Amino acid sequence: MTAADSHPVASAAPQATPVVTGLLPIFFSTLRKDLRLEWRSKDAINSMLFFALLVVVIFSFAFNPTAEESRRIAGGLIWVAFLFAAVVALNQTWARELRNQVLDAYRVAPAPANSLFLAKAFGNFIFVGVLEALMTPLFMVFYNLRSIGPAYQLAIVAAAATWALVVNGTFFATISLHTRSREVMLPLILFPISIPALLAMVEATTFILTGEGSPRFWIVLLAVYDVVFTTISLLLFETVLRAE
Repeated sequence: MTAADSHPVASAAPQATPVVTGLLPIFFSTLRKDLRLEWRSKDAINSMLFFALLVVVIFSFAFNPTAEESRRIAGGLIWVAFLFAAVVALNQTWARELRNQVLDAYRVAPAPANSLFLAKAFGNFIFVGVLEALMTPLFMVFYNLRSIGPAYQLAIVAAAATWALVVNGTFFATISLHTRSREVMLPLILFPISIPALLAMVEATTFILTGEGSPRFWIVLLAVYDVVFTTISLLLFETVLRAE
């Protein structure tokens, strides 16, 4: 006879139900929730599209460049437009979580904080990626763009550059939650930090479009920037999230 059989009270004690709090389950559930809410409301996508389209139209009237000149200035115009438009989505990263004390529930939940950060960052990455996919053909039409260098490198630059924008934007949006004017504070923090990445993405895009040099150095710089700031964000996010 075992010890549990000799003590009916002990054998009848309820077993604890394991709680799923792993990184991947929380990541996918949060990401699905954000994508589903954005699909229903389309707040971020519509705002970003309107802003980026406005920039394209205004610049097209302000400049009347030749095809060669367009390839030289297009990198700056494209990424500045995407940077400013992305701020619209980044400012809404935590807007839904502030309602009904959802953010407070995240703070006290036993789930790993980094899963929440990665889900928010990947959600913003998808939103900005959709914007870029929709706006790039318009840039090509308005500015008569054609890549002389390897076109596939543009996809690499776009992925690395977009992640550079959203990983910092998601992290600093968390910091700006603790300020009164978070919509104004986020650009003030994000833009200076993004200058090295912005320089790298503009130079890499220009080299690819003009074919006048190799963008390898700038792509490597973007990759290093992504790794460094992703690591820093993951290390500090839980502290920033739980700060009062």
